[in-house]
Amino acid sequence: MPAFAKVQSADPCPCGSGARFDACCAPILAGTPAATALALMRSRYSAFVVGDAAHLTATWHPGTAPATLHLDPAVRWTGLEILDVVDGGEAHKRGIVEFRAGWREPGGAGDLHERSRFVKQSERWWYLDGVISD
Repeated sequence: MPAFAKVQSADPCPCGSGARFDACCAPILAGTPAATALALMRSRYSAFVVGDAAHLTATWHPGTAPATLHLDPAVRWTGLEILDVVDGGEAHKRGIVEFRAGWREPGGAGDLHERSRFVKQSERWWYLDGVISD
């Protein structure tokens, strides 16, 4: 049976930032609020890599979150490329992060290209929604 990737503290962060996991996405996955929309987006990508559905649910805006979320351990996320960032800084209330994330599974491979919207409410960033492109 497939299992999600295991990432150790000293490993490079799955989000591709170049930082160690324990200095990048691990604290956010553990519950520290992301300082920016980009940091939240990177942590959400890392959550898909390691199968952390609880983080994805906890950071999805309650007004747009699905009732259930199922992650497939057969899907391997293979890389994240940030294409555009609009606002989303510590002083902003809204932000947009456009990205491309590669994946593979037993039946093939591909990538997800999304322009995601984020909103800052109650002093924390939330994933609002996204538009998927080809």
